[in-house]
Amino acid sequence: MENKKSGNRLRATTISMGLALFAAQFGAGNLIFPPFLGRNTGSGWLIGFLGFFIMDVGLAAAAVLSVVANRKGSIDGVVGKMGNKAGKIMMIVIILCLGPGVCIPRTAATTYEMGIHLLLPWMPQWVFSAIFFGATLALVIRPTKVVDIIGNVLTPILLAVMVFLIILGIVHPISSPVAIPDSVPIHDGILNGYQTLDGLGGVLMTLMLITAAAGHGFTDKKDVTKLIAGADTISAVLLALVYGGLTYLGATVSGIKAFAGLEQAPLLIAITNKLMGGYGVIALTVIILMACLTTAIGLSSVAGNYFEEASEGKLKYKPVVITVIAVSFAMSNFGLSTIISVAAPILGILYPPLIVLVVMAFFDRKITNDRIAGCAAYFALFASIIETVGLPGTLGSIVAAMPLAEYGLGWILPAVVGGVVGAFIPAKKPEFNVAEGAVFTEAEAE
Repeated sequence: MENKKSGNRLRATTISMGLALFAAQFGAGNLIFPPFLGRNTGSGWLIGFLGFFIMDVGLAAAAVLSVVANRKGSIDGVVGKMGNKAGKIMMIVIILCLGPGVCIPRTAATTYEMGIHLLLPWMPQWVFSAIFFGATLALVIRPTKVVDIIGNVLTPILLAVMVFLIILGIVHPISSPVAIPDSVPIHDGILNGYQTLDGLGGVLMTLMLITAAAGHGFTDKKDVTKLIAGADTISAVLLALVYGGLTYLGATVSGIKAFAGLEQAPLLIAITNKLMGGYGVIALTVIILMACLTTAIGLSSVAGNYFEEASEGKLKYKPVVITVIAVSFAMSNFGLSTIISVAAPILGILYPPLIVLVVMAFFDRKITNDRIAGCAAYFALFASIIETVGLPGTLGSIVAAMPLAEYGLGWILPAVVGGVVGAFIPAKKPEFNVAEGAVFTEAEAE
């Protein structure tokens, strides 16, 4: 009977964590990509979506699992192969960009511009931002409750409205998808999926799940691994269904001239209004509000957890999240476009080496020479800098001519070369210290 109760509790916690992970990963920024992809690929929307799924949901899911797949069972076990200090610096930069630098401020700004301003045009942006971040702080201040609040309360609201909109678009489609001349669906899907940069947040979101698991009394290696793997699967399935549905909705307007010239956000607004009439603005506002609020909560919690772990308790969770939210509030009201223009290239540069490290984490127990993953990541970083900055001359031409460069993946071959180079560099003597954010103890990791 005790085992049955324990199993039921494990399943219930897995479902709650899976719903929370889905909502935290499903930001309003990603909400606008699938309909745009569907509109641009028309009758080839399914192929385009498959490319999008692999490069967006697939990478994000792999990033989550990579934290428990490596030998150390920690974030340091993923990024530490570039060197302890280099790995920490990379994660700090990513957190600052994904957190108060861009993504968290953008959640409030996006909700206001795409929803609240249309519904309540008399409300100033700073007033809404104050309310939005006040709610975020109230819901994130207790780290062990973050997943429960997102998974059990906010996600069902988000899913209910999203599912209703998608079903409405399937049962009563606006029109039928048409063939788009010169469209290469797989190319568009891969490019759109890659540009969402969702894999960057996947590694960090695992911290939120680890804290939630501990809050529910699960600390055993097998239980935590099972919880995270289960939650990751639930999130990936839900993301696939929602993104797939939104891509189809975009495809249904591919032959209508009135939708042809619209950018991502106006396109989504137009589709929603066409399907739901006067209620479209209300439905879209609820969707965006829930998507943005859950993302803001998740990223704030991740920042608090990481800095507390990385500083070995010197920086406490609550002061960190208060600071993050205060800075995010300020950024959401002024200078956001400048911050995005600075942070976006930084994230673009750091994405390739992190992808390399995430992939290598799954081979961590077979490839024990950390130089291989480390050198591969550094070569990917070097190529990514050249690709992102757009350096003229020989180096720029070489990277531009690399296989898959048209997808923004010109760094893959340099990463492979880097891995081969690393194989000839003697490995460091293994050190098994429990690192920041570790899921398991030293004994369990073995």
